[in-house]
Amino acid sequence: MTRWRLVALIAAGAACRERAQEVRSEAELKQTVDQMMPAVERATGLKFRRHPLVLRRSRTQVRDYVIHKFDNDLPPAELAGAQAAYRLFGLIPDTLDLRRTMVDLLTEQIAGYYDPDSNALYLPADIDPVQVRLIISHELVHALQDQYLDLDSLIQLKRQNDRRTAAQSVLEGQATLSQILVLMPEQKLESLPDFWQLRRSLGQQQEQMKIFAQAPLWLRESLLFPYLGGAEFVRWFEREHPGEQPYGKRMPASTEQILHPSRYAKGDAPIELAFAGPPSDTVRYEDDLGEFETRLLFTQFLGDETEAGLLASGWGGDRYRVLGRAADVLVWYTVWDDRIAADRFAKGLERAWRRRTAPRGLPDGRPKGLPDGRPKGLPDGRRRSEIKRLVIDGRPAVRLVDAPAGWRGWKNLPRVGVTARTE
Repeated sequence: MTRWRLVALIAAGAACRERAQEVRSEAELKQTVDQMMPAVERATGLKFRRHPLVLRRSRTQVRDYVIHKFDNDLPPAELAGAQAAYRLFGLIPDTLDLRRTMVDLLTEQIAGYYDPDSNALYLPADIDPVQVRLIISHELVHALQDQYLDLDSLIQLKRQNDRRTAAQSVLEGQATLSQILVLMPEQKLESLPDFWQLRRSLGQQQEQMKIFAQAPLWLRESLLFPYLGGAEFVRWFEREHPGEQPYGKRMPASTEQILHPSRYAKGDAPIELAFAGPPSDTVRYEDDLGEFETRLLFTQFLGDETEAGLLASGWGGDRYRVLGRAADVLVWYTVWDDRIAADRFAKGLERAWRRRTAPRGLPDGRPKGLPDGRPKGLPDGRRRSEIKRLVIDGRPAVRLVDAPAGWRGWKNLPRVGVTARTE
């Protein structure tokens, strides 16, 4: 799923805002950018090759930009497929209009953004003047990254959801850490708390925003993860690889590597799966979840984050397809580090899927207090689900199929094979 940069008013928190100075006029804005560029260079270890522009935009112009970029990144057919996939997984309700929700959410959340196409940093005209330095310090890092990386090519990776999230986590994580060093140069990063553990308090702050507060768990957590999970990974990387950048061949290839830096250090690359042979039905969409979104699936339906992390651990790779004229068939393959991890996942998925498909109002339905993400119609007798343990190219695997009971593809289920390990 395409995601966007929220401005990082998060990791530095109140400590940075206490030091913020009001920036109101255009002249003050440009002067602030000029003054902060050397500090951003010191924080990142990179040098600016060109001076970024800084421009004001109305909230309406920000929304128009969000719509333009969102529609460009996810054309109608891609959007329909992604929306169908997340509905089938139960991560969003069937009543949720993904495009409208994302546009509304991002318009609400964005307090500033860097646009690689124009080499410009944009600030909404209605932003609190006290927050301007905080925003500039973060977005200047993205402007600097863009001079060493093709940001669009990383963020717009097609149907490589997990790899894209990992790359975005590096970009946002570096910007979040650098922002703190720019605004609080005496701060020692090792003395800061675990960033990912801050998300609950930060989430409570974000819940003051109406659209964010009403968004499904998957959207809320996915918006926070690149900043907080990414910051924690980049802090580890800078400690282990001082003076180096987590770019190029060093760029993490999976959220597993972001969540578990020790696995990144060991070169535990994701296993790439590809569907083989002619499809048994119309292919509407194809992508992967990765370890992070697999965790979210378990959190959604089992309600225990610690258990969810355990059930998703040992993830080696995954691939799913949405099939059928009505985009109502889900086929999901996962491969695992060992049989213990695969068996643990399969048993957990069986419990989660029972919660996922239980008729509403029954005792074994969704955990109390969790959002109801089930699409309409799934619990009735017209559907069938199957979770099966397999071996794929010598690796323990699990296959989930959820489809109408009369689906013709049940007699010839899609198959996958291992293509290569990511280097």
